[in-house]
Amino acid sequence: MAERTMIPRERVLGALAHQETDRVPIDLGGTWISTATIPFYEKLKRHFGVDSPTRLMERNMQVCFIDEQILQALSVDTRFVSGNPPELERNQSVELAEGLYRDPWGIQWIKPENSFYYDLHKPPLAGEITVQDILRHPWPEPNDPGLTRGLRQQVETLRRQTDCALVLNLSLWVLQCSQNVRGYEDWYVDLATQPELIECMVDCLTESMLGPLESITEAVGDLVDVISVSDDIGHQDRLCMSLETYRRVFKPRHARMMQAIKSRSRAPVMWHTCGSVYDVLEDLIEIGVDSLNPVQTSAKRMEPNRLKQDFGDRLSFWGGIDAMRVLNRGTTQDVRREVQDKIAILAGGGGYVLNTIHNVQPDVPVENLLAMVEAALEYGRFPLENGAARV
Repeated sequence: MAERTMIPRERVLGALAHQETDRVPIDLGGTWISTATIPFYEKLKRHFGVDSPTRLMERNMQVCFIDEQILQALSVDTRFVSGNPPELERNQSVELAEGLYRDPWGIQWIKPENSFYYDLHKPPLAGEITVQDILRHPWPEPNDPGLTRGLRQQVETLRRQTDCALVLNLSLWVLQCSQNVRGYEDWYVDLATQPELIECMVDCLTESMLGPLESITEAVGDLVDVISVSDDIGHQDRLCMSLETYRRVFKPRHARMMQAIKSRSRAPVMWHTCGSVYDVLEDLIEIGVDSLNPVQTSAKRMEPNRLKQDFGDRLSFWGGIDAMRVLNRGTTQDVRREVQDKIAILAGGGGYVLNTIHNVQPDVPVENLLAMVEAALEYGRFPLENGAARV
């Protein structure tokens, strides 16, 4: 039982170590998959009277950094860290037209009129290809000095300025990136008929991603408290491939990248994957994953009781607050009940960081996000009793 108010860093690390701290920690903006979309954030700024410029965090999802004044007002326990922008021309995006660009992987992305997001426009390796086409593709240069130039000094300064948990965001998305480089239809056909093409592509992606992952973790792995990685493995009702195919094609590459992280930092690793991923959780635990995000409890076989019972002693859970039905469409009372229920199921014995299921979308009312935070502070205090904090 907690006998004092903890600093946020202690609170987050305690939760990830399966300890009941003083209260359930709250994340917003600690990662690029647990922050806010720009349209919602503009509403949030108006509510708090904040006039600082909105800073883009990730282009395709159109999500942004949260102002420090707002983070403090919402009692958020995490702060975002990532590598610096690349310096090499080969590793930079190229603007092609208004709302159209090509990223360092050669993928073209487009933002349709009246859309909130960028969509896949043109995969660079679509159509009839050979292994040689894959090997000749101009993959990003893995050793870009810009990524770590001045980074350690920046993180040291941030660590002095805040007692919040610093979350290092790293790119490990070999599965998703291979889908976007090849195109989804060709990707699925290849898995069934020419798996050697996908394996070659994933090897090239792994080599390109390992360099930044290793150099950034080497530079600041001892200064950060949590490391966040992401690669979506699930659909709404199943994995996006058979478990056997995942284990043969992607798990060895994921394991290699996780080993590179774990050998350079003692920070617990949070893995983001949307969808129904119950079947692959044992595999993620085996390769070193410590925490699961976003805990999409609306997906098949992702009931929170099942997750806590089957994996709660080996995985912590980061997210869980329904953003598909409750946060955007419910009343403030609906949101409060959702928070109370998830805390009652997931927080006992520690192991829970509260956040929405993925980024806060444009249609979420500000009052619902405020209700989520207020309920977390009310119901998330330990010790818990009958699904609510003892008061």
